[in-house]
Amino acid sequence: MPLKISNSLRTRLLILLSAAIVLTALAQALIAYQTARSEADEIFDYHMQQMAIMLGSGITLKGGSPGAQVQHDEEGFDFVVQAWTADGISVYRTHQSMLPQLGVSGFAEVTLDDGRYRVFATKVGVINVQVAQDLDARLEMARKLALRTVVPIVLIAPMLMLLVWVVVGASLKPVLLASRQVALRQADELEKLEEATLPDEIRPLVHELNLLFARVRKAFDAQQRFVADAAHELRSPLAALKLQLEGLRRSADTSTRDIAMGRLTSGIDRATRLVEQLLVLARHEEGIVNSMPREYLPLSEFTKQAVADVAALARERSIDIGITTADEGSILVAKDALGILLGNVLSNAIKYTPDGGTVDVAVVRTASELQLRTEDSGPGIPLSERERVLDRFYRIAGASASGSGLGLSIVKSIVEFHGASLSLSESEKLGGLKVCIAFRLEL
Repeated sequence: MPLKISNSLRTRLLILLSAAIVLTALAQALIAYQTARSEADEIFDYHMQQMAIMLGSGITLKGGSPGAQVQHDEEGFDFVVQAWTADGISVYRTHQSMLPQLGVSGFAEVTLDDGRYRVFATKVGVINVQVAQDLDARLEMARKLALRTVVPIVLIAPMLMLLVWVVVGASLKPVLLASRQVALRQADELEKLEEATLPDEIRPLVHELNLLFARVRKAFDAQQRFVADAAHELRSPLAALKLQLEGLRRSADTSTRDIAMGRLTSGIDRATRLVEQLLVLARHEEGIVNSMPREYLPLSEFTKQAVADVAALARERSIDIGITTADEGSILVAKDALGILLGNVLSNAIKYTPDGGTVDVAVVRTASELQLRTEDSGPGIPLSERERVLDRFYRIAGASASGSGLGLSIVKSIVEFHGASLSLSESEKLGGLKVCIAFRLEL
């Protein structure tokens, strides 16, 4: 079963760093132990060499007789020393056990009845000297020396782990505080989080979170404005419908009832149109429309279809509508949004053009743009009002045509979504309003 590590960054850091400390301490302790053992062996060998040379230099034959010898058998003495002359006569030894007389100088290991020994043999003048050390005692002393080097490492490892725990906790404290701030917020609390105290690795994430808060706050404010404006705009037509319904109920004869019925039907149509426009505007509020897929579409073909869709409406009022120029070219747009844009631009032109007037539509290609142009023979829009008519629910005072003041606002929203540009001016040809929407071409 695979080992699972917690998703907590703090827990993972503590586990991984603690494991690294433990493994490092173990490796260091093992290396220190082996090194101390090796150095201890070198020191013991050096002492054996110095002892052999010192004893060989200090031994004299008692009474000048080559057969004289001195014997020391001290309890607890770990070394076995013996010396003999060139004739093989023992002149000094410290132990009952007799070492084999090695004929070669240097180190060797021998086995006696009471254990294994490491032996150093050398010749000093006419005296041959051998110094041996019990390997068990030697190993025990080396082990004690090695353990003394390992103990500090074993003691420091827990201290390092405690220090890591403190450092990791202190380093992640700003992150935990930021997380706690987000967790305690209400849905409408969209203020920025503090970024200055955060680590460099976490700051970009919190920065993007703050940007998201800003976008959500902007969309939330837009939604609140939309709801307030919609409630305000719906209040009047609903009140008018109520009055018209009351007038229909009080109608005394058929002619009066027909008039009231016509007004009621007209009011319902206006309210329906307003609701439809409100729904379209809600769909194209900033942040919602971004989810709509885009594709390359031929603007002239869609414009021809849009003109055909409103042709019947134009014929009812004897308005001459047609396409004067249809240059080829495709633009990257959301299909549904483009249909809504064309429908609003053309319907708006027909609505404000007097009976028997003219609406010209053109798709013109320039070096870097594909432009949709509409011109009408209506009253146009005064220069001072051209910016304001793009606001929601704004209508020019004294306008002859009824409406909700949302058509150009929806067009503006869709144009901005596609990164295009919208301009309103006076038509030099027809004298009314000229609307120009320019889409950038992909070069």
